[in-house]
Amino acid sequence: MHSRRTVLTTAAAAAAACAAGAVPAHADEPPAGRRTPSPPTAATRTELRRLISRMTPEEKVGQLFVMRVFGHSATDPDPADVASNQKEIGVANAAELIAKYHVGGIIYFGWAHNTRDPHQIADLSNGIQKAATAQRVPVPLLISTDQEHGIVARIGAPATLFPGAMALGASGSREDAGKAARIAGEELFAMGVRQDYAPDADVNVNAANPVIGVRSFGADPQAVARMVAAEVKGYQAGGVAACAKHFPGHGDTDTDSHVGLPYIHHTAEEWERLDAPPFTAAIAAGIDSIMTAHIVVPAFDPSEDPATLSRPILTGILRERLGYDGVVVTDSLGMEGVRVKYGDARVPVLALKAGVDQLLNPPDLAVAHGAVLKALQDGELTERELDTKLLRILLLKEKRGLFADPYTTHAAVDRVVGTRSHLTTADRIADRTTTLLRNEGGVLPLSRRRERTVLVVGADAAAPSGTGGPPTKVLAAALTELGFTATALPTGMTPTQAQIDEAVAALGERDAVVVATYNVTAASSQRQLVSALLDTGKPVVQLAVRNPYDIAQLAGVKAGLASYSWTDVELRAAARVIAGRTKPGGKLPVPVMRADAPSTALYPIGHGLTY
Repeated sequence: MHSRRTVLTTAAAAAAACAAGAVPAHADEPPAGRRTPSPPTAATRTELRRLISRMTPEEKVGQLFVMRVFGHSATDPDPADVASNQKEIGVANAAELIAKYHVGGIIYFGWAHNTRDPHQIADLSNGIQKAATAQRVPVPLLISTDQEHGIVARIGAPATLFPGAMALGASGSREDAGKAARIAGEELFAMGVRQDYAPDADVNVNAANPVIGVRSFGADPQAVARMVAAEVKGYQAGGVAACAKHFPGHGDTDTDSHVGLPYIHHTAEEWERLDAPPFTAAIAAGIDSIMTAHIVVPAFDPSEDPATLSRPILTGILRERLGYDGVVVTDSLGMEGVRVKYGDARVPVLALKAGVDQLLNPPDLAVAHGAVLKALQDGELTERELDTKLLRILLLKEKRGLFADPYTTHAAVDRVVGTRSHLTTADRIADRTTTLLRNEGGVLPLSRRRERTVLVVGADAAAPSGTGGPPTKVLAAALTELGFTATALPTGMTPTQAQIDEAVAALGERDAVVVATYNVTAASSQRQLVSALLDTGKPVVQLAVRNPYDIAQLAGVKAGLASYSWTDVELRAAARVIAGRTKPGGKLPVPVMRADAPSTALYPIGHGLTY
């Protein structure tokens, strides 16, 4: 094995070659970074400490930040993205961001126009690494994104999109979870992304949770722990750093930390039983990074600081009690939950003091960077503390092959991303997730002879990133491919009486209707839509396309399913179940409680019918 000095020298040479316009080598070989990571040697640590010793305080502080940047290119983004960068960060592009602030990572978003297509993403990643290795002290960047799959995916088709966490939880298959994560990791690696902010390790015990929900594997802590461990191993076998989130557990809240500061009122014993198992399992599986939550847990920190800023939680529990010594990254510092108590200048300093290593996406990088630098100069943070954090970050970069070779190629993308075998695997995994909750009178499966013409109505939620959508159109197209004559008539999440009347009239000419419901509440007019359709006497199939709790509000429904997502891969799988091409195999990973008696289960965890 090469010495770390050789590895670092090689990385510098690769940067020089790219700067001279050379194409990264090994176009027909797996990237060098995809070697099986081995524990860091004493020589590795010594070499990385030597690298840290060459950095100025400004460079050290910069390495702690992971930042957004607008544009599809590191050096030549569209003019509108240049304007956005100048307004928000004071730079024109990613290369200038790296040169000015020496950031240690960049996070990709669809809305920041980073993720147009796989070749472009690879080129952007290479441009970022070229800028990184051209610095005075060349350090490759850890490029990250939120690719949870399901309803949260920043990179869409033609990359492979898999069912999300709750759908995988419904399948109950650790093998499927691990396989999906491994393939997803391999595709991200091929596009130059080396860290995925997944899996979600929250245990969703609160049906009213507005921010986690189907992003969780379920409500059973031990079942969630098994799935989290499988995905951690899968992502990291695929070449990317996994990141369990949101510590110490965001599953039991009715407040969205993007817009407010949630409180978790679990006792220490309840936390140990409900929230801890998935994080403990992630650590045991060798997780590379853990993300903090902007939540208050008074049982652990009477000061009521959010966990991201809480030393008793991040150092006392995560570091000391659970024995975790990997990288700790904040959730986005632009979220309201972390900003309500302290100003934007104090938040990054308090996070670092609490035990954080990486500061993700501050609203104002100049303010945040300046505040950390000042805290270092004033002695509130010591250089030794910063060096310890930097060593963790650099060890992770070394583990993920970034010092050996930070680049990728179009050939690597073509070999791996969105291949036929990957897409087929995604469909087969999705086939095991759709859950049949109710089927009175054998309404399902629909028959092509008896219910030849099908109307598809309901909620057309905005398509998750990179999926086709809208849901009614995808369902209708899938049913038509399966031999039905299906027509889409979207009625929205709050159908008006006129839309309800239109749907009823349209059903009059057809044999059956599929209605896509989306988080139905007692006050939702989706209930009136379903009721009016039932009154026609035609077969009505209800499909919950997000949270599976809708059926509790829809007492008259005879046939009800849950897909846990309205991504194309899940909707096509649901259509195959509706058509009888596949048997429903999913089992509820969360209980569905009765609407009229919320403490009583209508359908318990594990419920799921089949044909």
